[in-house]
Amino acid sequence: MNVSDAKTSDDGPATAGYWYDESPGQRERARRVLEALRTYRAAESAMRRRTRDSMSMGENEMLALRFLLRQPDHSARPAELVKYLGVTSASITTMLDRLEKSGRIERVANPTDRRSIFVKATPHADGEVRETLGRMHGLMYDVAVGMSPDAQEHVVDFLRRMSDAVDDVAPVIVDEPADV
Repeated sequence: MNVSDAKTSDDGPATAGYWYDESPGQRERARRVLEALRTYRAAESAMRRRTRDSMSMGENEMLALRFLLRQPDHSARPAELVKYLGVTSASITTMLDRLEKSGRIERVANPTDRRSIFVKATPHADGEVRETLGRMHGLMYDVAVGMSPDAQEHVVDFLRRMSDAVDDVAPVIVDEPADV
């Protein structure tokens, strides 16, 4: 929907809704879905912030641990973390130093190339993440299990399509005004 689709009045631009028309029908239902999605994202973001705070970790540290714990052997090369997080090698080194000091990762020599290392999440980190996030995951799972199979498929389809839509958004390039 573009800005010109917003409801207008004789007084000027949009009179209702920030992005979406408040009229009944299809647009109202779509607006409610998107508002519910935004509300969920805000709640999830707040929960993740509380989790990071309780574990005394930054966002990238938590993302790195989650990445490692999703790997079959809970390990990866530092370069994989650089690519995944979109940070510099220097930033990864500093972050890995903190995670190693806290006992959440260990650096392991590459058995096939002694010049490189792997970073491996420790059993301590796995247990800590499971303990901290276990209740939340259980509650979320209960909500999903409580849905009908048809509703589950609709939600999965919706979220996949929303992910595709968001991934297709290119950055807006703003031209700088020429010096006059």
